[in-house]
Amino acid sequence: MSKQPLVERVNDALALITGTHTIRCPHPGCRVSVRYRHVTPDEAKRLTALATDHTRH
Repeated sequence: MSKQPLVERVNDALALITGTHTIRCPHPGCRVSVRYRHVTPDEAKRLTALATDHTRH
């Protein structure tokens, strides 16, 4: 797994503080991510599936 740029790491840390969840595509080299806050559990599952299924984006 490659290192994330500093800006992405700082943004992820800030997202944790504000209660935002960040899901990244696990495919090597793919920079797609989905960030969400205050969604229903079903919507969180849908967004997670979208972010982690490389064939969908």
